[in-house]
Amino acid sequence: MASADRPQIDTTKPSIARVYDAFVGGKDNFEVDRQVLQQILKIAPEAVQVGRQCRAWLIRVVRFLSGQAGIDQFLDLGSGLPTAENTHQAAQRLNAEARVVYIDNDPSVAAHGRALLEENDYTHFAMGDLRNPAEILSNPVVTKYLDLSRPVALIQCNTLHHVTNDEDPLGIMSAYVDALAPGSYLAISHLHNPSDGSSRAKLATESQLRFNSMMGSCYYRKREEIQDLFCGLEMVEPGLTQLFDWWPDGPRLTEPSDAEYNLLGGVGRKA
Repeated sequence: MASADRPQIDTTKPSIARVYDAFVGGKDNFEVDRQVLQQILKIAPEAVQVGRQCRAWLIRVVRFLSGQAGIDQFLDLGSGLPTAENTHQAAQRLNAEARVVYIDNDPSVAAHGRALLEENDYTHFAMGDLRNPAEILSNPVVTKYLDLSRPVALIQCNTLHHVTNDEDPLGIMSAYVDALAPGSYLAISHLHNPSDGSSRAKLATESQLRFNSMMGSCYYRKREEIQDLFCGLEMVEPGLTQLFDWWPDGPRLTEPSDAEYNLLGGVGRKA
């Protein structure tokens, strides 16, 4: 029986975190999660590559933040299940004392997150819902291990497209940005619908319908809507762009798929 602080893992319903785990080839998922992946693969066969693209973008972002930007505190919201490389590993490879706090509301993630507590003294996890900024920012784990009066990197990797318009994603992000100290950074990746009648727009519409029929929340937003989530922060070059064009590790050898074009990411800095 699950205790009060160890929520029951429901293996009969798909979990966003576990579905993403299936997308990147992880093993911490169940048949119900793999069924979602299989449905998406029917309309977007390149979906697995998209998952890897998202993870590669995150790692490049964290390398930049921990290295050139000199950030030594990270708050990773909706962090998902640990994969081959994670925020804390990328950050601590450049700064062994970089502090990372992961936040997620998925019981599956919580089980793995507690294991991270034993990995090193600078990596921590707390249960929480990113849609409640005041609760996240006052969480005892966050306030104990992060000094919010100093610059911090706030990570929203593939999270905000699961927040409905009724839940006010812009208001949520405004609350976070207002709480960040000057010199802080915000990294966001988000599903994008170009809304231009193209094959990419059609794929975005079809994928959104398919995801929502199985998962309940997944929204492909317009470029200007995604840009607004940065709340006026100064964008790091090259700004809001396709993930594969954000400081790639090398030359592009193959043309990205429509599904890969349907993701935008960027990093903003608070002056």
